[in-house]
Amino acid sequence: MNPSETSADEEREHSRAVITIRNAEILVAITLGVVSLITIWSNYQLGAGWSSYGPDAGYFPLRLGVVILLASIVVLVHAIRDNDQTAFLEIAQARLVAVILLPLIAFVFAIAYLGIYVASVIFIAAFMLFLGKFPWWKAASVSIIMMLVFFFVFEIQFKVPLPKGPIENWLGF
Repeated sequence: MNPSETSADEEREHSRAVITIRNAEILVAITLGVVSLITIWSNYQLGAGWSSYGPDAGYFPLRLGVVILLASIVVLVHAIRDNDQTAFLEIAQARLVAVILLPLIAFVFAIAYLGIYVASVIFIAAFMLFLGKFPWWKAASVSIIMMLVFFFVFEIQFKVPLPKGPIENWLGF
């Protein structure tokens, strides 16, 4: 790379950190530790020993939970010891994530009320309009045609019922 070229990281303006690497590692270690403790406890109650037929149902999951617990303790100790205060997530990066994550959360909740097909039409069209800057007629036609194809494949061909909303019920599906 010659001196006149700059990498994307050098060119990107740094903003204030939302979370540091140390805090992210501690959060992940604690979360995995709690999940592994739940796994260990539930599989212990299920039966994690060796019976006359071989291993009980919780034998291998319990041991996997112990391994994950030990790994999370190692990560926690390293995170505290290293004390890395560099940014893991900056405000500018968090905004980029929020542009995708917040509509996705709204989409998941909309499925319960509108059904998967109508919610998907709205979701795809909104992304095409606002992020892709497509004309409204392209966004509408692509999203509607795509969901009609999915409806045909899943509901008619494979006979897999997906969540439906009031419009599908009104149409008799």
